[in-house]
Amino acid sequence: MELRHLRCFIAVAEELHFARAAARLHIEQSPLSRIIKELEYRLGVQLFERTTRSTRLTWAGKVFLEEARRVLAVVDQAKASVRSAASGYRGQIRLALSDGIPQGRLASLLARCREEEPEVEICLSEVTFREQVRGLNDGLFDIGLAQSDEVGDGLVAEPVWFDPLVVAVPSRHPLLSYRRVPLEEVVRYPLVLCDPQVCEGFWHQLQRVLSSVNTKLTIADRVPTLDLMMALVAAGYGLGFSSLARITELNNPGVVARPLDGCATMLTTYLVRREGETSKQMARFIGRVSPTENQMLLPDQTSQKEIA
Repeated sequence: MELRHLRCFIAVAEELHFARAAARLHIEQSPLSRIIKELEYRLGVQLFERTTRSTRLTWAGKVFLEEARRVLAVVDQAKASVRSAASGYRGQIRLALSDGIPQGRLASLLARCREEEPEVEICLSEVTFREQVRGLNDGLFDIGLAQSDEVGDGLVAEPVWFDPLVVAVPSRHPLLSYRRVPLEEVVRYPLVLCDPQVCEGFWHQLQRVLSSVNTKLTIADRVPTLDLMMALVAAGYGLGFSSLARITELNNPGVVARPLDGCATMLTTYLVRREGETSKQMARFIGRVSPTENQMLLPDQTSQKEIA
């Protein structure tokens, strides 16, 4: 089995259409079909169920897809490590990000790393929380930043950053009469919420807040990114939720951030790593992410940071 077999299989598995997969790989459809048949022959299993109308993964194909992605990730990581060494770096930290980390905090962290240890390369990967946990367990990542501590056995999650949860309101909206908006008033309006599969950790923290009101929610849309959420909120589709830090960074003139009344909820960002002793290089990195190194913005300060 060669790496080209895996790359071709992944393309077909993700597209579920041989013609589109062939176009993505810049090859003809016939040789792609032969590669998949050869792969199935070598494995001794059927990876796809094919009809004239559709292509679907078998259960064996779904299992193999996860393994194929993992193998290619290891190969890509090996290539990156070699290139890093050739460029003069003497160390590397593979940092996985999930749930949307405030860019200002991340930029400050990376700048400090470059200043204090310029010979150590920080390799960033933006993934879902599940991919992050799997990658940490498989050794694809060294450390992660996430908004969930549900990491399972073998990993530890330590709270490091805290940001107030605020509601994003269109610039012309009745709720702007409140300096602090009661959650009961917020849920009377349609909501633009994050996609739980993309922002799993953030969704779990938000869900705990929303479950405190005994009201059926009206979901206008679920979106994969904060940028899209802010656009829909500014357009009047509904209200949204995020951390004050992230809303402030986007600075959308059509959106105002308001704190929640009687709900001083802090969104927690966790540093996730494998259990056990860490290297001196990793320990120094963890020290830079320490909560004592970051100013925690209190809910009472949010009115000073509202987005006009």
